[in-house]
Amino acid sequence: MPEDRAGDPFAATRAAFALPEGLVYLDGNSLGPLPKAAKARVAAAVEAEWGGLLIRGWNEAGWIDLPARVGERIARLVGAAEGTVRAGDSTSVNLFKVLSAALALRPEGVVLSDSGNFPTDLYVAANLCRALGRELKVVAPEEVSGAVGPEVAALMLTEVDYRTGRRHDMAALTAKAHAAGALTVWDLAHSAGAFPVDLAGTGADFAVGCGYKYLNGGPGAPAFLYVAPGLQEAAAPALAGWFGHAEPFAFEPGWRPAEGIDRMLVGTPPVLSMTALDAALEVWEGVDLGAVRARSEALTRRFVEAVEARCSGIVLASPRDPAARGSQVSFRHPEGYAVMRALIERGVIGDFRAPDLMRFGFAPLYVSEADVDRAAEVLGEVLETRAWDRPEYKARAKVT
Repeated sequence: MPEDRAGDPFAATRAAFALPEGLVYLDGNSLGPLPKAAKARVAAAVEAEWGGLLIRGWNEAGWIDLPARVGERIARLVGAAEGTVRAGDSTSVNLFKVLSAALALRPEGVVLSDSGNFPTDLYVAANLCRALGRELKVVAPEEVSGAVGPEVAALMLTEVDYRTGRRHDMAALTAKAHAAGALTVWDLAHSAGAFPVDLAGTGADFAVGCGYKYLNGGPGAPAFLYVAPGLQEAAAPALAGWFGHAEPFAFEPGWRPAEGIDRMLVGTPPVLSMTALDAALEVWEGVDLGAVRARSEALTRRFVEAVEARCSGIVLASPRDPAARGSQVSFRHPEGYAVMRALIERGVIGDFRAPDLMRFGFAPLYVSEADVDRAAEVLGEVLETRAWDRPEYKARAKVT
């Protein structure tokens, strides 16, 4: 990765984002900022493609190929081979598809997950298991490895805990699941774009992830899914649609699955949001994911040290070892929501997760050491002066 004159290898990527002047943005683990390229590309898609080409855009502007084109760009970021990742639908819908495919391949046994999983994943799994007459078994995160046994059909985990940033060992748990005869389903929502992921190298079977966090695809950006090469021709998702048909425009009354990963597609791709994600992924061209991880560990370590040196009344909720967490740091405070509201009012944006967690995400593409220092300074001021202790900061908004 080329450095600029100041020796900052991420100066060029930071300049690629339309970040408000003077704002410290530490919430890319929830919604990435606007890439300048995405703004221009979506405008062109609206004016020239939708406005000028109309229905011809499916062929002449390549709309029909967006799920594959975007999927292949994401594949490089998650260590996946060509032809194993497709973009589209939401993370929840994609999880339903891959988990149902996994359970069809393992018709006996339970789904094993953990209590640190993102709630929507547990909702999807619980209702799918109910419909299929199967069981969802949920254990504490530290009990997962010991709970993997011959009764497990599918191990379904989010690699990075959305609350604390605690990170599962994908390679070790995948190997243990396979030894027990189970398939693995990984949620990469807080992994893709945060650090190097190696789906192929770890032998993962299925995976899903979202496009609007570290991939910066915009609010509600399309998600993605992964199916290992050896499982694609046998995969039979419970949710099927015409874009997963072998010949969508033959309009056959019966579903005949497309070859390979394309059978996992369902409905018409959302062209404008897919276009935004496609453009956003251009920021990653030439970026060394190893360098991203090294910078992430340095930034999170710097933040933890600065906060603990200055602030009292808060407790680190994330693993202290940077290698054991993703690219976020969480602290506990009994008035965490009000503290975060006070921070946001002062130009430091993180977010809050019930009951008491303040989350701070560190995306090296645009977060600098100066941002880290400023965030710790403002947090210290808010806590020291009790600036958070105001009624308007304690009134909960719909989105926290």
